[in-house]
Amino acid sequence: MTNDETLQAIHKVLSEHMMHPHLDGFGPQARLNEDLYLDSVLILQIFLNLELEYGLSVPEEAIARQDVQTVADLAALYEPKVAAVVPSFPLTGGTADEGVHGEAYYDIKVHCFVSCVCDGLKRQGLDHRPFYFGVWDAKFALSDRFQLLYHAPEISQEFFRGWFQRLYGVTVREWYDPDLSKNENLAVLLDLVSRRADTGSVMVMLDMFHLPERENKFNQNPFPHYLMLRETADPDTWFVHDPDYRWEGEIARDKVIYAVMQPTVGGGYVFDNAEARPPAAEDLKAYFEACFIGDNNPLADTVRTIVTAHLEGRSGIDLADLTKAVRELPVITIRKYAYEHGFAFFWRALKLPAAEFEGWCEEIEALVQALKTLHYDCMKLSQTGDRALAAPVFERLAEADRLETKLKGKLAEIFDLWCDRNIAADIPMLKRPMLKRVAR
Repeated sequence: MTNDETLQAIHKVLSEHMMHPHLDGFGPQARLNEDLYLDSVLILQIFLNLELEYGLSVPEEAIARQDVQTVADLAALYEPKVAAVVPSFPLTGGTADEGVHGEAYYDIKVHCFVSCVCDGLKRQGLDHRPFYFGVWDAKFALSDRFQLLYHAPEISQEFFRGWFQRLYGVTVREWYDPDLSKNENLAVLLDLVSRRADTGSVMVMLDMFHLPERENKFNQNPFPHYLMLRETADPDTWFVHDPDYRWEGEIARDKVIYAVMQPTVGGGYVFDNAEARPPAAEDLKAYFEACFIGDNNPLADTVRTIVTAHLEGRSGIDLADLTKAVRELPVITIRKYAYEHGFAFFWRALKLPAAEFEGWCEEIEALVQALKTLHYDCMKLSQTGDRALAAPVFERLAEADRLETKLKGKLAEIFDLWCDRNIAADIPMLKRPMLKRVAR
């Protein structure tokens, strides 16, 4: 196809096959997320429909990385001169000159609650990276319809709250009361924002889907998300600080309140950054051991269960439901970047070679890309109904399992080394979890 024909095919896929409602601004320079409201999952659906309807395909790396910003970028992937060249994902280990041991180390954001509380640590000059030990395998849910959920009523922040206070001495108080009405909780929020101290933080959960002023890479509906608020000189405007999305700016107060008042969300916390102190080595050791799951990889295991359930037709579901079942996989996948914070913390503390750290960053990136490609494979299996495509899905799951087990093995190794150098000899050493694999 020529470039113009590819653009026409993309438009037809969006309008006829996906019935996408936001095509008024469609054109080569239209931004996929900001102008056309296409999130990462919808972009995967474009890839899939172009392959199934027009026989157009791009390398797996392009599908996984999705390093495209505009419609023109998307169409260019199908041009022969660039189809085999995929822009490399920038390693988050810093620049070549500074790397993991430099002050400009890149700060990844992968969990909104953790990013909000860690923002206060950075303002106090404390190292927040150890707190990300709990993120790479942070809890998610599996519904009775075998649907993967990053947010569900049974998921709370109590684990992180308790450990944050133990590690850093900061009390994170929950102000939102589920027994109160929405209006009553709003009154509490308004009071907290008005009385916020200079070192204080007021965190609230809102539905990002109802805050279109903000870029939303996942475009989930609903999309529960924590961020922080404070007043401005204008009573009709609030300053919104969103550490997880690396964004801050002013938004009309009423628009923020509208997103807060949605029935899909409810939650909020307050804390004072001035309380923060460095953690004790013994507490960091205990936290790592509380977070570390060495004998299995929950995400890969759960997706394997989901795919199997859809293949077997459990609970009245079938393959056509699989796309919806893994809809939130990208939101959970990005949590795997938290491994870089774990490696970075130990690498800096132990003064290990920066070049070797970069190699492990590549392993983390490979895990993320394997999970992204897994998502695409699941969608293809679901949309075609071709059971022969189940084999590549299980192969991709095995690959993700292998990569994550390798990462955990190295983390356990350098954790033991860190303990040897930082924990007093008279404190009993707990053995790290065994990294044995269960035959499947």
